[in-house]
Amino acid sequence: MRTLPRLAIALALLPPLLAPGTAAGTALPTHAAPGTVSAHVAAPGQGSAHAAPEPVTVRAAPGPVRMPHHLGPPAIAVTVPAKKAKAVKTVQAKTEAVKPVPTKKITERLDRFLAGRPGPVTAMVKDLTTGRVYRYHPGERLITASTAKAQILMALLLGKPWRRLPEPVRRDAELMIRYSDNHAADRLWLRIGGAAGFTEAGRRFGLRHTRGVPGDCVDLYCWGITETSVDDQVRLMKELVSGKSPLKAKERAQVLKLMGAVVRGQDWGVSAAACAGERVRLKNGWLKRVSNGRWATVSVGLIRGRGHDYAVAVLTEGSAEVGDGIATVEGVAARIMRDFRRCRA
Repeated sequence: MRTLPRLAIALALLPPLLAPGTAAGTALPTHAAPGTVSAHVAAPGQGSAHAAPEPVTVRAAPGPVRMPHHLGPPAIAVTVPAKKAKAVKTVQAKTEAVKPVPTKKITERLDRFLAGRPGPVTAMVKDLTTGRVYRYHPGERLITASTAKAQILMALLLGKPWRRLPEPVRRDAELMIRYSDNHAADRLWLRIGGAAGFTEAGRRFGLRHTRGVPGDCVDLYCWGITETSVDDQVRLMKELVSGKSPLKAKERAQVLKLMGAVVRGQDWGVSAAACAGERVRLKNGWLKRVSNGRWATVSVGLIRGRGHDYAVAVLTEGSAEVGDGIATVEGVAARIMRDFRRCRA
């Protein structure tokens, strides 16, 4: 190549832009966290079989630089402000931490655990920080039992902030969540407008499969036999930590406060999957079906710690004893969470 006079610049051939630690020819995970900048990566089988050429030094005159066609585009030096550089490093760190969920491995593990146990069972875990998600039999529609009480409280606070509620109403909210008091739930059910108000609140929270049931069920209203999906329950938990929730921050904090103070003996379920130091917010449900005498056992909640919020939902039906249902719920939750993060020794 003819040496060109004046300004000398070093131009190095750039390799294809990859996520940190990603080899050429490997596709990035499709579940990258929201806000992560994406770049084109060659699909498997499309990567170059040749090593990148060594940096090439070219002397060029002012004006366009002509490079040999096999060297590709020149590198471009960009000065990034310190604050933006720090943000880029944060994004890179989050990207490096995101690993694919081993769906097949978890499903096989759950199948082995549930073999011989009554069903059906449906479960879901979502890391609300990274977007990683696992679902087990997500098409099932099972009843909420007393987990509906979390939605009743959230519906109540959509209508009026906690500080403006009369003291008896706030007391009912505490009894309903912390002690799972059914009669307190009945009173608040009427206050939110019954099944119609419950369903409308669910719509505002983005629920798709959860609709209130009107009428009376034995000695209570029918909130306990509301059919739902694990997707809806995880979505409801997300609304308690999302800045985009229709619930204002103070109201979300109040719901989480009560869900974090459930009395002993009712704090099973999701909590069995938590590591030491993680904070758990949950609402459980257990209801004996009049039709067959079998128990519906349900746990939904949040596991929070080490910069992550995990929304967890496990719904089961068919256990002869409520204790068996609890063991199933806890076993499922723990076996899924095992592959989302490791507990420190």
